[in-house]
Amino acid sequence: MTIPPRIGITLGDPGGIGPEVAAAVLAGAGLPDASYIVFGSRAIFDEALRTRGLPPDSVSAGGVGPAARPDVEFRDPGPAEGSARRGGPDADNGRASFVWFREAVEAARRGEIRALVSGPVSKKAWELAGVRYRGHTEYLESLHPGAIMSFWSETLTVALLSHHLPLREALAAVTRANLASFLRRLDAALARWRPGRRELLVAGLNPHAGEAGLLGREEAETIGPAVEEARRYGVAASGPYPPDVVFRMARGRPDAVAVALYHDQGLIAFKMESFETGVNATLGLPFIRTSPDHGTAFDIAGRGIADPRSMAAAVRLAADLSSSVL
Repeated sequence: MTIPPRIGITLGDPGGIGPEVAAAVLAGAGLPDASYIVFGSRAIFDEALRTRGLPPDSVSAGGVGPAARPDVEFRDPGPAEGSARRGGPDADNGRASFVWFREAVEAARRGEIRALVSGPVSKKAWELAGVRYRGHTEYLESLHPGAIMSFWSETLTVALLSHHLPLREALAAVTRANLASFLRRLDAALARWRPGRRELLVAGLNPHAGEAGLLGREEAETIGPAVEEARRYGVAASGPYPPDVVFRMARGRPDAVAVALYHDQGLIAFKMESFETGVNATLGLPFIRTSPDHGTAFDIAGRGIADPRSMAAAVRLAADLSSSVL
């Protein structure tokens, strides 16, 4: 008999839509068979239920919905008030969202949960709270060097060489050594998550992938040699391909991953394709971590109109990978 996995869910920034989409998913139909631990304020969660027009007993400690099918436990390591301040980044909200995430990560590292689904946070709120990390992935990378930011949907998978860096810093990080190492780590992480054949389609940096050196030398001098080095270690990588076509090449291919060289190169394409149902997944960890691919959406928080589909997809992917990993 298969034991359902334990999945942690953080509420994200209390002033954003994280609590609302988490409440909608946990109270909705089609929840994966698992037991759940919600890291965050129960008072804020109940407020989110009311925002969605859901009855208070839609999600209760010890069960979900009237049938009480999966188990739900609430952990509030604090600090947070019972009602969040909305409208923009706030230091108290940033502090609460970081503490909830940090405690959930520690629970995953102790083996208490097999997967972690994290609600969206505000990087500015973390800064206001004195948190030195730029986001979830950077915090995870401080604990597990080499963590990889990737994005998954039914039609497109994208992995990013660098995360939240200013563009000048991101371009400086495109070196042969960095990229060759990244491709090897990405291939190993994917083999663990989704065994089977895969091809890494590496984007170029310049228009037309440099046009044979006419529009830039990085493809010939840096990116191409890094791809060849990874191939010598058995990685099925190819490229560099023109950045304006590589995502189209990967689209609709379950065995293909488009490798973007910096954040927006990959995310513009991915969010055009799969914004409503895409999932952010951190690779290279000893546990599974997913999140919705959207942000805090302060402008619509508390209005009951946030779309929960990306959060639902993040929970489903976490549950799916939990059945095949660890």
